[in-house]
Amino acid sequence: MRAWAWLAVLLLACGCEKIARNMYEGARERPMQGRIRVAPGEAAIGTTPSSSRPVPGDSVEHVSGILAGTSSGRAGLAEEKRTIEAQNARAIPYPITMQLLRRGQERYTIYCEPCHSPLGDGDGMIARRGFPHPPSYHIPRLRQAPDRLFYDVMTNGYGVMYSYADRVSPEDRWAIVAYIRALQRSQDVRTAAAGGKTP
Repeated sequence: MRAWAWLAVLLLACGCEKIARNMYEGARERPMQGRIRVAPGEAAIGTTPSSSRPVPGDSVEHVSGILAGTSSGRAGLAEEKRTIEAQNARAIPYPITMQLLRRGQERYTIYCEPCHSPLGDGDGMIARRGFPHPPSYHIPRLRQAPDRLFYDVMTNGYGVMYSYADRVSPEDRWAIVAYIRALQRSQDVRTAAAGGKTP
């Protein structure tokens, strides 16, 4: 009789294992199951509808403008063409104007100055606080480097510097390169004394 009682307790304990497992594993949810499908122009229950008109500069407006041949579409196409040209250029693809240098200085101050310093000597605020010092833009290797090197480093990153491609547009990267070249010339006394000619 005692053996039968132990066998019954053992069977009950084994049966409870399945119930206990459900308690500590929990039910599996399917996150994409039962999602609400809303027709264009309608709002889902409990939400506030947004404007049905695309935001200016939105890709929908841009593409529809190109297809319709409107001026906004042509402007967007021209801007896209400039971006592609900027991405493929080997040197600064724009005329060096004060406007370009000001834009480059503004972007440099925002994105580059914390590490590279206002003078471009690699002694920025971040570097002073323990981050590795970047090389000075005034060393011979970087003075003689092609413009594309600076553009590529901003695009892809280098060493401990990460990529700025998602923050700085191709046009602004070239503006920063132009400003870096201006910084290099401003710190080279020999160049200024020789009337702007490099030795």
